[in-house]
Amino acid sequence: MPRTAPHQPCSILVADDHAVVRRGLRQVIAEECDGAVVEEASTGQGVLDAVRRQDWAVVILDINLPDKNGLEVLKDLKAMRPALPVLILSHHAEAQYAARAFKAGAAGYLTKESASEELAVAIHKVLAGGRYVSPSFAEQLAGHLTGELGALLHHALSDREHQVLCQIARGKAVSQIADELALSVKTISTYRARLLEKLHLANNAELMRYAFDHRLVE
Repeated sequence: MPRTAPHQPCSILVADDHAVVRRGLRQVIAEECDGAVVEEASTGQGVLDAVRRQDWAVVILDINLPDKNGLEVLKDLKAMRPALPVLILSHHAEAQYAARAFKAGAAGYLTKESASEELAVAIHKVLAGGRYVSPSFAEQLAGHLTGELGALLHHALSDREHQVLCQIARGKAVSQIADELALSVKTISTYRARLLEKLHLANNAELMRYAFDHRLVE
């Protein structure tokens, strides 16, 4: 594969909670992006602190971080630095995740399976002011955005509702979710009630089954 370099040396922040993933991404960047300086973060708060501390040419952001949902971090980043290009990295190939990411301000969306082949091209594209989605995924994403994939119930959820659903599916209690999202127990309970109504389900067990059946959590 030919080397793909940014137009000038740049600083890249890689955010993922798995050290082996960060090392892999760092290696790809070192091999394919001449002159790039790479630093790492393992939490959402770490990403926000790093972006407050200095300017970055691009941030590569995992969608699943231990302390904050990646899409929430993305929204905070865009509020802080609207022009900062953020590439979302995810295990999930479903178009709904990419659609939510672009709506929140992402400059690109990559699955971890494709990152080794596509990361350098994606960095080059967003540094040039464009957006990146892999060719194999673009048609699926377009279909999702135009409603051609069918109206699954969870497609109508808000980002916060979607986040609470995933947390419930991971077996977390309402009080724990409230602490992690810095919201009241009453607010989380309200989101849970909305989820049950919108998804036509009866209890947490059915919410968990729905999330796993639709691959919303791993």
